[in-house]
Amino acid sequence: GEDDPVIWRGPMVHKLLTQLFEDVEWGALDYMVIDLPPGTGDTQLTLLQTVPIAGAVIVTTPQEVAVDDARKGLEMFGKHETPVIGIVENMSGFRCPDCGTEHDLFGAGGGRAFAEEVEMPFLGELPLDPRVREGGDDGAPIVLDDGETGEAFRAFTENTANNVGLVHRRRRSDARRDKEQTPDAP
Repeated sequence: GEDDPVIWRGPMVHKLLTQLFEDVEWGALDYMVIDLPPGTGDTQLTLLQTVPIAGAVIVTTPQEVAVDDARKGLEMFGKHETPVIGIVENMSGFRCPDCGTEHDLFGAGGGRAFAEEVEMPFLGELPLDPRVREGGDDGAPIVLDDGETGEAFRAFTENTANNVGLVHRRRRSDARRDKEQTPDAP
């Protein structure tokens, strides 16, 4: 029925994602952001095997259990030779709208520490702010807001875009170097 949970595995996930990318006319895109559930399941593997992915952003929340999941995701992308653009910490603090006090509901700094540990770019901290959902529901994305949360999202997107460029320049440079070092065939 309409309220039943959707539980898709393997072939069903593959079919849906293939249809999404082959049958939808996306037009010219600079970026397509695909928000995946945490972990290393069928959805992630299907995307890695069927869609040309320019790079991945590892999203974690500050607490250690989430960082452990992010670590597994990083390993998965490495095994599939998918460039990782960097790491972002989501739900990084909550500012009480009544008193203005900052609360670290899920801890603090786990994403930054993880990025330092694995020597990856840290792309930013995105606060837990109900206005993110409200803006999405109202068609007014928080990134357009002049406040701290809007600025955090703008900084994250700018850092991500800058690092996409760095990753691709590095890949082109590595490919040129490999080509130059490969002896000509007889």
